[in-house]
Amino acid sequence: MGFRLRPAGFDALPGWDEDDPTPLFPALARCREHIISVKPYRTGESGLSSDDLMPLLDAAALVKPTSAAEARAFFEAECRPFLIEPDQGARGFVTAFYEPEVEVAAERDAVFRFPFYRRPDDLVDLDDANRPADLDGSYLFGRRTADGIVAYPDRRAIDQGYLEGRDLEIAWAKSKVDVFFTHVQGAARLRFPDGRLNRITYAAKAGHPFTAIGKLLVDRGEIPMAEISMQAIRAWLAAHPNEADDLFWQNRSYIFFREAEVEDTSLGPIAAAKVPLVAGRSLAVDRLIHGFGYPFFIHAESLTRLDEESLRAADAGAGDRLGHCRPGPG
Repeated sequence: MGFRLRPAGFDALPGWDEDDPTPLFPALARCREHIISVKPYRTGESGLSSDDLMPLLDAAALVKPTSAAEARAFFEAECRPFLIEPDQGARGFVTAFYEPEVEVAAERDAVFRFPFYRRPDDLVDLDDANRPADLDGSYLFGRRTADGIVAYPDRRAIDQGYLEGRDLEIAWAKSKVDVFFTHVQGAARLRFPDGRLNRITYAAKAGHPFTAIGKLLVDRGEIPMAEISMQAIRAWLAAHPNEADDLFWQNRSYIFFREAEVEDTSLGPIAAAKVPLVAGRSLAVDRLIHGFGYPFFIHAESLTRLDEESLRAADAGAGDRLGHCRPGPG
């Protein structure tokens, strides 16, 4: 989908004069620390890089606003708004994110049988320099072999044991449905039998395109469009356990995780931008288009249940979905 950036003024942002962007300053500081200490964020099709972002992050690091007005004044002085206009009248798509809590065990047994995997050592990041000609440009990961880079095994191959015996398991869950939906979200809190709580977050993916199983169920006539939701999908899976694997395998995308210790449990999970999400300020961005860390302001006149067009637009992989909201780092 193409888009245009049209200059706008802050007075054209509905609700801006009532917003309080003060909570964004700690998030901006964490983005700045990641860029400096770890690595810059990928530059998307918008052409804006981490280098372009750093002057804003440097300026924010010197400011400690004591009111909403001061926080807004900072963004008004340092930023210039642009309206993102999709081509051909396409509609915006807004979704929620939550961090599920999943019951797990440290060792596999007859009950806890479904693994959360760490990133394998034969998984490599792809770019235009090393991507094989037979892999679509959407593939950001591949498998390193003695003969070169190839596509990584997909969800079905991994579920059927491709990674067994490599000591990549972070923990074992009781429910393959919980594992699947954690892949969709890209993060979770893991609750162990002794009460210990840990976090996992997105580390990488196998590279294959994401397919929304909700769309498949609607297309097959299993769930009416007006009733589609995560709860409806879970209910269908519970009623059709023998069909679950086949449905899951239609989504070839597979997510790998890393353990993420966050001392402040009031903060959200660490997202694809590698900094904790801020409640009420979370925005999923397409990182092939936008660079992480840039401020966005979202105005949605109404939020309604997904229609068919929106459901098709929802085909985005976990990890790509995780960013930051309103005028927050995205």
